[in-house]
Amino acid sequence: MLISRRSLLAAGLAAPMLSSRALAAPETLKLRDLYEKGGSFSDLARASEGQRLTIEGFMAPPLVAEAPFFVLTKMPMATCPFCEPGIEWPDTILPVYTRRTVEVIPFNVPILARGVLEMGEYTDPETGFWSVIRLREATYERD
Repeated sequence: MLISRRSLLAAGLAAPMLSSRALAAPETLKLRDLYEKGGSFSDLARASEGQRLTIEGFMAPPLVAEAPFFVLTKMPMATCPFCEPGIEWPDTILPVYTRRTVEVIPFNVPILARGVLEMGEYTDPETGFWSVIRLREATYERD
């Protein structure tokens, strides 16, 4: 097989694009992709801060009615994990902040949440809900 200067040049120009795509986050993430064992954040989560991501999961029953946020969980939860004593706190959750009041989707229906990943301590001024990771400027839809 003979390699021409043209094909060598084309391959050289394409290589940086291939490597940057290989490092990019997958189109749709699972909550487990954001966490390491023990609850620390994954390299992918840290590298994705400030980027718009799509994450699949389930909408936990709301903490408060008519709020502009909800909690995304990796598994369906029939009861609010923050409201009922004795219910195990999920180890992989993600608060999702929207621009509008959230229309509740049944807890067992898979959803896709899209928003900008933000990390760092934050306390919601209206609800007092504290988080260290969340999606901002989010939208959501049934999967």
